[in-house]
Parts: sequence; C-alpha cells; structure tokens
Amino acid sequence: MKRLNFLSVLLFFVQTFFFGSLSSAVTLKEGETLRALPIQADGRIKPFDTFSREMLEIVYGKGSFEGRKAHEIILTWMLSPTAWENKELFEVRNHEVLKALGLDSNRKRFKGSEVFGNEKFTLLRQELREKRESKEKLTPYFQALQRLENQYFVFTEMATGRLMKVVPIPGSENWKSVAELEGEPQKAFMDMSGKFISYIAAIAESQSGSGLSEKAQALDQSVKQFQEVARQQNPQVYANEDKIQMELHYNLFHPFRWAYIFYFIAAAFILILWVFKKNSWMKGAWALVAIGFFLHTYGFALRVYLTGRPPVSNMYETVVWMAWGAVVFSSILEMIYKFRFTLLAGTLAGFIGMVVADSAPIILDPSLQPLEPVLRSNYWLIVHVMTITISYAAFTLAFILGDIGLFYFLQGEEKNKAKIKELVMAVYRSMQIGVVFLAPGIILGGIWADYSWGRFWGWDPKETWALIALLGYIAVLHGRLVGWIRDFGMVVSGIMTFSLVIMAWYGVNFVLGAGLHSYGFGAGGVEYVSGFVIAHFLAIIYVAVLRQSRAKA
Repeated sequence: MKRLNFLSVLLFFVQTFFFGSLSSAVTLKEGETLRALPIQADGRIKPFDTFSREMLEIVYGKGSFEGRKAHEIILTWMLSPTAWENKELFEVRNHEVLKALGLDSNRKRFKGSEVFGNEKFTLLRQELREKRESKEKLTPYFQALQRLENQYFVFTEMATGRLMKVVPIPGSENWKSVAELEGEPQKAFMDMSGKFISYIAAIAESQSGSGLSEKAQALDQSVKQFQEVARQQNPQVYANEDKIQMELHYNLFHPFRWAYIFYFIAAAFILILWVFKKNSWMKGAWALVAIGFFLHTYGFALRVYLTGRPPVSNMYETVVWMAWGAVVFSSILEMIYKFRFTLLAGTLAGFIGMVVADSAPIILDPSLQPLEPVLRSNYWLIVHVMTITISYAAFTLAFILGDIGLFYFLQGEEKNKAKIKELVMAVYRSMQIGVVFLAPGIILGGIWADYSWGRFWGWDPKETWALIALLGYIAVLHGRLVGWIRDFGMVVSGIMTFSLVIMAWYGVNFVLGAGLHSYGFGAGGVEYVSGFVIAHFLAIIYVAVLRQSRAKA
C-alpha cells in the first residue's frame, strides 16, 4: 500500500510539473510571436529568441535583464539606444581590466559611458590588437579585454541596425540587415517596430485586460505580416519553419535543465532509501533516473536535429555528453552488481555535469554553432570525438565513486570494510570501461589526423595529454592487478588520475591554448577548476594522515 502511495505521488509530480511545463513550452503566449522571427547570424538561420539570448549573454552575462526576457530587451537597443545610457548593462569581472579602466573593483556591471566613454578604453583596444597580431596566447587579462570589445561591438552594431539580419537577398544566400532595408520590407519592419513599442509601453504602464491583449495581438499580426514580406524576397533560402519552431521549443522547454532536476531528485531519493534501508523504494529511484535520462536524450536529439551533426563539437556539448555517459555506465554497473552507490554516483555525475554546463554560458558556450572546417565530418565526430569523451564519463564515475570511498575511509575503515570493497570494485570497473573507450579513441584520432593534417601523430598538446591520461589509468589498473595498489590506493587513484582527464579535456583548451586543436580553445573558469583539484588533493592528504594516525593508535 505504501509503495502504491509513493508511485501515485511520483506520477502526480511528473504529470503536474513536467508535462505542464512541456505544454507551455510548445505554444507562445500572446505578444511573443516575435521570438519565432527568423534571423541570419553566425552562419545559420535561428529564431530571434535564440539570437537575443546570445546577444544579451555576451553583453550582460545573463539571458534576462531586470526580469524582462531577452527578446524584449535586445530590440529596444536598436529602437531606443539612448534609453540605455543610464543602465548598468555591461559586465566586467576581471580585476586587472577594472584597474586599467580606473573602475570600482567592487562592482560587476557598468554604464556604457563608464566603460566605452572612458578614454582608456581606446588605449586598451590598441593593446589588445597588438597582442593579437603577435599570435601569442591571450592571458586572462586579454581574454577579458576581448570580451569587453565584443560587448562594445554587439551593442553598437545592434543600435545601428547592422547586426540584425532579417530579410534574405533575392538570388543570394545572404540576408539584409535592418539598416539595409528599403521598400516594402522596410515599411513592414517599421510597422512591426511600432506595434512592439506600443505593446512594451502598455506592459511598462502595467496595463492589463482587453487593452493589453489587443496590443499583443496587433504585434503578433504585424510579425506574421513582416515574415510573409521577408519570405517573398527569396522563398528558397527563408527559414525552415519546422526547425525554427523546434529550436524555439528547445529554448523554452530546456530539456537539459529538467534532466538535472530529475537527476538531483533521484540522487536524494537513493540517499534516503540507502540511509533508511528502504530497498523496496529502488523502483522509484529507477523511475526518476529514467525520466531524467529520457529528457537528457531528448535534448541531445533536438540538438542533433537542429545542427545535423553529433552534438560534441565544443566544451559545452562534451560536458553534457559526459554526463549522459556517466548515467549509462552507472546504470549498467548497478544492474550487474546492485551496489546502490553506483547509481548514486551516476546521478550525481549527471546532475553536476549538467549544472556546470547550464550555469556558465560565458565559459561553456551552449549556442548552436556551425562546425569548424576541420570538424566537418559526422563520421569522425562519432568514431573519434564521441569515443574519447564517453571515456571521460567512465573516469568521472570512477572519480565520484572515489569521493564516496574517501568518505567511508574517513568514517572508519574497519566498520565499513564491506562497503569499501564494493566501492573499490566499482572504481576498478569504471576505470576499465574508460580505458576500453579511450585507447581506441586515441588511435581513431590519429587516423583522423592523418586524414586531415597528413600525419598520424605529432605530439600535439591534445594528443600528448590524452596519451598521458591513458597511460596513467593503465598504470593504476596494472598496479591493482599485481597487488601494488590496495583498497585505499584504488580509491585515491580514482580521484587523483581524474586530474589527468581534467588536463587533457579542459587544461589543453582553456589553459595551454596551444596546438592544432584550436577549434576547442576557450577561456575562463581556471580559478574554479584549480580550486576543485586542490581541494580534492587536500582531502586525500587529510584522510591519509588520519588513517595513518588510526593505524598507529
């Protein structure tokens, strides 16, 4: 009876919150048709909703401003740029840049006049230009300057109407910006802009009821009329309506966020049933994991449909793919061994990976971008990149299992001996899975390198660190096999060897920034990653010292 009650509550929760959100993400509200307006940007056609989110995140660092949605904010930059003169819109975090501009280091956001009206800004841009011409890797200071320059470019180009390309050019693949419109398209856009201003003014005045609804309907109708005029210019290259609607659904529903919510609930549920020894609740835990995994997979399927390629072309996508793989491997190990903590570790990996990907858009760019020329091979993306990064999923699982094992050693080795043995077995199996994928992934990468660059192996930093990671894990597995590494050593190895993965995965791209794999380079997050690694090494030292003192006692 209790189990029936629990399943009823779970079903009610899923039906109320999940499917309620899904239904609201399928249809737009009155006055929001503008979000589906096709825009050409970054080598592809995307809905205005996507375009506006990306632009606002570049300038402001978030996808909304003062509670207003991005599509409402971005268009006002063009229609009324002077209204933003006194708004603290531009995000500057780097202390060196703040000092160079003479700005208050305790603030994060500033007015445009404080940053770009500052005479020092021109000198800093010249300094950045000289640094780029030298072909040297940009330090965090210059990376912050580069972002500031991008903020300046986005806002000024949007304000002049040159950034927003809304109408395809007849007989061409290119589109006209708002500043280039003339004739019927210009008239239709001006009408849409007028209706937009009227609707936004009504919201600002807190109007409601039929008056606001009429303005919202008028705006929606003007957007549709503009789309028809734009489509007539070049119907062959105008946006695929199905893809625009699907990308809009992807933005509004955000399946990856729902996935990590369910992973978190599943992890908490497993902990509860583990502590209170409610083994009969395990079916509920599996149900929660299954829902999260379905949403995770659904998000991947949407990205594949929208981009026409495997979603593993940048750091954001590989983090999401890693989280997916960790859930898969933990589920397989849980079904075989029924340890409980393997599924817990998998859901934690899924939750942490997805939260990191979702909460750092400036560092991990979630936008749907066309592939770099060197990556334009779906075959090699699948057989090399997906193989390499799925190995990181298994190593992440081993890492989290190692953390759990460290906790048991901290509690007391003797009383948790049975659990520690099971954890060591799980860490060992996870490492084996990782090696099975990493080794062929490196070999396949060499074949792709020969195909793309004319050589199988060149000691490129990415290649070298992938090999170092492989050799590190192989050494641990062999050490365990011959008895050199015992239980505590295996738990510690699961944690310490993951630093090799971090270096191969994150360090080469975001710290070294050197080599032929330049398409994966990025910036930011070094202090957080370094702190994460150091904290774990200190935890290992603490437990090791405590264990030694207990042994002496």
